[in-house]
Amino acid sequence: MEIAIVKYNAGNIQSVLYALERIGATATVTDDLDVLRKADKIIFPGVGEASTAMQYLRERKLDQLIKELQQPVLGICLGMQLMCTHSAENDTVCLGIFEEYVQSFHSLKAGLPEAEQHNYKIPQMGWNTITDLRTPLFEGVPENSYCYFVHGYYAAIGPDTIATTDYLKPYSSALHRNNFYGVQFHPEKSAGVGEQILKNFIEKI
Repeated sequence: MEIAIVKYNAGNIQSVLYALERIGATATVTDDLDVLRKADKIIFPGVGEASTAMQYLRERKLDQLIKELQQPVLGICLGMQLMCTHSAENDTVCLGIFEEYVQSFHSLKAGLPEAEQHNYKIPQMGWNTITDLRTPLFEGVPENSYCYFVHGYYAAIGPDTIATTDYLKPYSSALHRNNFYGVQFHPEKSAGVGEQILKNFIEKI
């Protein structure tokens, strides 16, 4: 099986490669459009800022390519957010695969009573639970499993939601539409639970 990781200017690609190695898989890191088209599975990672990432994708025609892919695609963190319609981070038009708008935790925190605001740090950084798990991506993953998150923006719960996490409010910690999947957490940093999710993506999706 050919697994490709989208190479662009926002990614923790080495961590993803190590996680794949731990489950006995290898991947090619590439921004070559033909290599990506021919791969059996695509991973679209991301750590960074939405507008500069989208600009990089557009300059290399990766934005159009990703939307046209027919094989299973897994977006991680910023990768998932870029697959949404729009991000509040620098008012960025994204890929529009998922019909969700990515919003900032800051506005939610500002709406809390001042005495409660200190309970929430932005970005959310650390372990949190995932619930309401759906699709084979989460086969063998128990409800309320802990995954590792680092993000200051979130996608609301909507028709594409397949997992939920609560931080300031419940939001989508995973999305699915057609052949596209996205997770807000970092499976490559989420120990055995994350490895199971990556294994499911490779073997069950």
